[in-house]
Amino acid sequence: MATPSTIFTQMVSSTMRNVATEVADNVSKHTPVLKRMKQKGKILSGGYEIQIPLEYAENETYQRYSGFDTLNTNASDILTAAKYDWAQIALHIVSSGKELRQNSSKEKMVPLVKTKKGNALRTATNNFSVDMFSDGSLANQVGGFAHLIQTNGQGTVAGLDSSQWTFWQNKFREMTGTNAYTKDTILGEMNLLWMDTTNGADHTDLIVFSHDLFSVYEASQQQFQRYMDADLAETGFKSYKYKTADVVFDENANFTTTAEKGYFLNTDYLYLFQHKDAQWSMDDEKKPVNQDAVVIPLLWMGNFACSNRSRQGVLLDAA
Repeated sequence: MATPSTIFTQMVSSTMRNVATEVADNVSKHTPVLKRMKQKGKILSGGYEIQIPLEYAENETYQRYSGFDTLNTNASDILTAAKYDWAQIALHIVSSGKELRQNSSKEKMVPLVKTKKGNALRTATNNFSVDMFSDGSLANQVGGFAHLIQTNGQGTVAGLDSSQWTFWQNKFREMTGTNAYTKDTILGEMNLLWMDTTNGADHTDLIVFSHDLFSVYEASQQQFQRYMDADLAETGFKSYKYKTADVVFDENANFTTTAEKGYFLNTDYLYLFQHKDAQWSMDDEKKPVNQDAVVIPLLWMGNFACSNRSRQGVLLDAA
């Protein structure tokens, strides 16, 4: 006869056979940034390491010439690489022996497993949404947008010191005064950063505001009712338009600070890498030697990456 722990493990395995996909989908649907990245195919599977080639200079052989002028055929050093470290996350579905014995029948086990599964999905979603905007300062944390897009435009990202390599600096704009921005001034501030992050048709496609900035921008737009992106609306996100970009709110955008932030994202150059063997993947059941319990791990391994910081920007009110 199967023991309660065996029934639990079998039910978790059967009901969560597609847990990796479910968790990943739940995470991506919870935030407009990941949803946009998923739409653009920027959530990728990686292997041994996360490395992205970068073009840091132009071809130096561009030359205007006449007749028999000597042409420049020298090789141009134009490539380097950005290397990002793997970060790991573990999430465990745990039940005590007492819980299992109290719910030992199959009928009672169903709601127990369903509850544990739902809790795991919510936990992964909420915590990963925080990590996405992080600066990577917590132990073993991914390097989120506060790391990739820094408030002074600099920082060492992917092993490259942007104080030395200026092509690797992101754009930033600190608004003057203390909470001085209003619905009448916010557009002017946004216009200046937009121009800094734009190169021809290459421009910001998603702006993520923290609470106060979104409220002010919303007030500036309500008379025009210029919303909303239909695809984002389908998943419950309220968005407005600014030029060709969608403007959305995320409560985590000002990660661990009181500074109000607005990220100007060009998602063509942003990626979420996940290791092919740890994409919220379910590991084998574990039984602690000193506890009456069953533990089933879900494992994730990956990191955020950027291939062009100069096309990313942050608008902030630091005071």
